[in-house]
Amino acid sequence: MDLRALRYFIAVLEAGSLSRAAHSLYVAQPALTAQIKKLEGELGTQLLERSHAGVTPTPAGTQLYEDARRLLSDADAMRDRIQRLPQGPEGSVTIALPFLLTSLLAGPVIAGLRHSHPRIRIFVLDDLSLMVQKAVLDRRADLAILVDTASQHDLQVEPMAQEPIYVCGHDAEASVTPLLRHAPDGGLPCMDFADACQLPLVLQSRRFAIRQAVEAAAEARGLRLNIVHEHDSARVIRSLYHCGAGFTFTPACSLNEAPAWQGAPAQTATPMQADAADGTRGWVVARVTAPELLRRYFLATQASRSHDPALQVVREALMAQARHLIHRRLWQARWLGGPDPQAAGHQHLPPGLL
Repeated sequence: MDLRALRYFIAVLEAGSLSRAAHSLYVAQPALTAQIKKLEGELGTQLLERSHAGVTPTPAGTQLYEDARRLLSDADAMRDRIQRLPQGPEGSVTIALPFLLTSLLAGPVIAGLRHSHPRIRIFVLDDLSLMVQKAVLDRRADLAILVDTASQHDLQVEPMAQEPIYVCGHDAEASVTPLLRHAPDGGLPCMDFADACQLPLVLQSRRFAIRQAVEAAAEARGLRLNIVHEHDSARVIRSLYHCGAGFTFTPACSLNEAPAWQGAPAQTATPMQADAADGTRGWVVARVTAPELLRRYFLATQASRSHDPALQVVREALMAQARHLIHRRLWQARWLGGPDPQAAGHQHLPPGLL
């Protein structure tokens, strides 16, 4: 007994005759008759009373008709439920990102996954690097990018990228430009850390990671920072150095926000910098050297969700976007998380992230 035989039997009863049922089912009447007889043989009882007027059900036929209707309805419902199952991973993933990486990574990743994995819902917490770490440790975030933190209890942490720190500002009197040196690789110019410390500096307070790194390097070399403005707000710091009130230290991921740089190679200029008018001349963006200040990023995942398919998709998307930006030189950083992006190219990017 199979579902097709039951459907044939129901069609015969509802049509009232074998000939009309055969016509509606688009099968030959002898074939339909053979199916009914086979069904009667399997059940060991007569199901239909045949006459010149058509067919009527026996008591066994009536019972089979009622049971078969329920069975076929359940089978249709089962098929619909299976077909409505999610295609691909489904769920919510919360990402915690440092402020400076949010504009670089969040938009492309969210937009790309909306296209490739519409059943994954993404929430973003962007905050100071210290608060990002706290969010993932408190389990308010499933995934986080940590700054200079290579390991944490109950988290799976893997290297992601390393970027240099730059000094940026407006050299209105052209007194800073002589301190610049050509980079060995032909990229952005360089400035010795000792010279950068003497510039009028606008910096955030000591609770910020970049300020801590700069102060540690200065203390190790017996240097004093020439701080003229100190504010917690990154927007205030940006506004101050944009208006020429001083110089600041900033990581590579925020370079696109610098108005321009002195002597920048054409191949690394952003569209805004390439089209810079006279008003942007005198801007300095130089890589800090002697020592080189570096900022490292690590991707941290809740160990309890390490095998969650939705979280793995988001993790791969973050990694792929970072690889893509580094490979295209849109982020002046070095990849630490696996295959060299120069060799990997775009092959690891999910649809929508190009």
